[in-house]
Amino acid sequence: MADVVVRPAREDEWDAAGAITVAAYHADQYIESRTGGYADQLADTRARARDAELLVAVDTEDTMLGTVTIAHPGTPYAEVSRAGELEFRMLAVHPDARGRGVGEALVLAVVARAREVGATRVVMSSGEHMTTAHRLYQRLGFQRFPERDWNPVPGVHLIAYGFSLELT
Repeated sequence: MADVVVRPAREDEWDAAGAITVAAYHADQYIESRTGGYADQLADTRARARDAELLVAVDTEDTMLGTVTIAHPGTPYAEVSRAGELEFRMLAVHPDARGRGVGEALVLAVVARAREVGATRVVMSSGEHMTTAHRLYQRLGFQRFPERDWNPVPGVHLIAYGFSLELT
């Protein structure tokens, strides 16, 4: 992870961040096509940068490796957060950058941002089949929040996790 830096995305990087998000979700078969439907939402980093915080992970040569979106409660990208919590969504690591600690660096950056804004918990929801991501969250201390599991559309079940900042 020493060669990974997480920082806010610059406007000239928004399209690349969207492309990485789509590529990661497509590689893991979470979306069937790289265009249309949810793929278009994943690619729309301009909206995410406007209504949330968009972070990128880069290496020492400033090559983008991954991205994550941070949503504050009550904002357009917030889904499961409540007052005093910070939520992250659309965590994505480029398929060629996997195994380098990029996902962990992104999650830890979200936790650090939550501390900066005085949040008491970091929350997120994830597709029930995203088991690799679930292992990462659990290893970092996230706990299941089954009371916040939900179905955004028929046939899609998302499971929730939370990380309490009060205990750390």
